[in-house]
Amino acid sequence: MSGIPPTRLDPIKVLVVDDHAFFRRGLVSVLAEEPDIDVVGEAGDGEEAVSRASALRPDVVLMDVRMPKAGGIAACTGIRDAVPDAKIVMLTMSDEEEDLFEAIKAGATGYLLKEISVVELPAAVRAVSGGQSFINPSMATKLIGEFATLARKEKGRPQPVAVPRLTGRETEVLRLVARGLNNRDIADRLYISDNTVKNHVRNILEKLQLHSRTEAAVYAIREKFLDTDGD
Repeated sequence: MSGIPPTRLDPIKVLVVDDHAFFRRGLVSVLAEEPDIDVVGEAGDGEEAVSRASALRPDVVLMDVRMPKAGGIAACTGIRDAVPDAKIVMLTMSDEEEDLFEAIKAGATGYLLKEISVVELPAAVRAVSGGQSFINPSMATKLIGEFATLARKEKGRPQPVAVPRLTGRETEVLRLVARGLNNRDIADRLYISDNTVKNHVRNILEKLQLHSRTEAAVYAIREKFLDTDGD
């Protein structure tokens, strides 16, 4: 099996951003071997990344966290503003919780360490392009820990007056997102269409003022949505 999503006709357009030209070239070489992935451009720093993303409209941006001029976190925010539909994956040497946390807050949908194998990289691009989050297991654990720490710090503070309420169906979808299911799996589980799932996910993110499925998953865990799931 090729692992190519059957419903996608056009190649996944990827922008590769890293200040180390040798490493950047290696990524381009690996991805260029995939028939369903098209590397449309490269950038060597955060400022150039935003400019290139605005011009090239990539589906996925692979980007380092720490770069000259503007780092990946700042660039992530800029790219999200310029190309809202682009999925941003941080590919970095940094395993610092702060970098991970700030990347997710800025709208990244993936966080991978540069130790990732050449086999896993195209699969990560496809997964993120298809609406899934993709985070190294060790970093996912740190993300949960970071949110737990934040929750403890905020304990006792006044809660927001207006808390958006999810519908019953949106709550079901959120629980399944938190369990790592993609849109197709959620649709099959709830006997609804893929487009209906996409609409529910979009409404959930808007209501909760979140940027990505990863943030939604962490929110569900933090707010103990899974604790009330009967599955």
